[in-house]
Amino acid sequence: MKRILKYILLTISLLMLWAVIIFFGTQNGWWHQAIAEQGESEEYINAVKEKISQQYVGNFALALVKNGNVEDEIFHSEGKPVDRNTVFQVASLSKWISAFGVMKLVEEGKLDLDVPVSKYLTRWQLPASEFNNDGVTVRRLLSHTAGLTDGLGYSGFEPGVTIQPIEESLTQASDADEGISGAVKVGVEPGAEFKYSGGGFTLLQLLVEEVSGQSFASFMKESIFEPLNMTHSSYIWEDSSSFKLAEFYNSDGTKATHYSYTSLAATSLYTSLNDMEAFFQVFLMGNENEPIGRNVLKPETIKVMREPHASTMGMDIWGLGTILYAANENGDFIIGHDGKSTPPINTAVRLNPQTGNGIIILETGNPLLATKLASEWVFWKTGKVDLTLFTMLKNNMVSTIWKGWFAIIIITLIIGITRYRKMKAKM
Repeated sequence: MKRILKYILLTISLLMLWAVIIFFGTQNGWWHQAIAEQGESEEYINAVKEKISQQYVGNFALALVKNGNVEDEIFHSEGKPVDRNTVFQVASLSKWISAFGVMKLVEEGKLDLDVPVSKYLTRWQLPASEFNNDGVTVRRLLSHTAGLTDGLGYSGFEPGVTIQPIEESLTQASDADEGISGAVKVGVEPGAEFKYSGGGFTLLQLLVEEVSGQSFASFMKESIFEPLNMTHSSYIWEDSSSFKLAEFYNSDGTKATHYSYTSLAATSLYTSLNDMEAFFQVFLMGNENEPIGRNVLKPETIKVMREPHASTMGMDIWGLGTILYAANENGDFIIGHDGKSTPPINTAVRLNPQTGNGIIILETGNPLLATKLASEWVFWKTGKVDLTLFTMLKNNMVSTIWKGWFAIIIITLIIGITRYRKMKAKM
């Protein structure tokens, strides 16, 4: 009996050790091959061009930033040419810029990060739940820890279809992605865990309108875009606009529909590579006349936005509207946001505030290319596996753990049975 117990404990120990090794190995990129050899940006650029040639891409705009300066740009288009002033719809990347606007109101004293949002709302309120709705604050909405369980995900409205009013959308979004409830309500104890919520940012959109007295799009234009000289950015696309809009494509190369949204803050930003390069500069140290925040937000507010507010599997993953992709050298983070929607829009930004290095990608027609290339840039540049690359590697990690466990159990059984038979033969 003692011998059997010994083998059971040994097996459990080996199983745990194997899982830990594979988890940390995946997290640290032990088996991941970089997209290009370490060296000049030309190596990475060539690898990007190779990836574009291997798979369908509709429109593509990329900027590499080094020491705060744009080092290189790449453009690709299947139809009308795109350039640094071509406007892309950027899906959930919108949330990062929207959070910047929310923090402007916090600085002005019109919003408090930790006051229940219900105190500011008159046009709509969260429905009653088994949890205390007073736990839903601006801080928790920005960090996806407010306990909202909408799971949104917006599909948008086709041309000619009336866009749903924001109050109705919060009650039940008629353009919720398939399989998503679409009702913005508290279903988990606020502050208890990270739970991604597009509806939380639609609620923030309403909050901005309530306290500013302006439409969300007007507030963002006057308070953020104009001061930062983001001249090609807006949350609403007007048919009369003189800006050049990147064409929308499906994954099979056919032209796709241009959808409109109620959920402006969550998913409807239109912006250009040039404007995103300007927004990138907000997070970097300028000269004495142009500090971090570019006189729109204070440097201390910028820093708060990338302090950890949510974690998963022991990893800090979210600040205030800002994704924390990987730790950098001084205990800070490589930050940014991604965007993904259907028909395929995929956008991504990675920014290292310490070095001023980063990447911006705006893309249509491929559902994950921007995210993959941005995460590969982090690994190529730093040797670190960022949050989204880890997610991509997770399935292979789990599969490797299971295969290892199976092998450990079989080998342990074989050794145990062999020794048992030898012992019986001696008796």
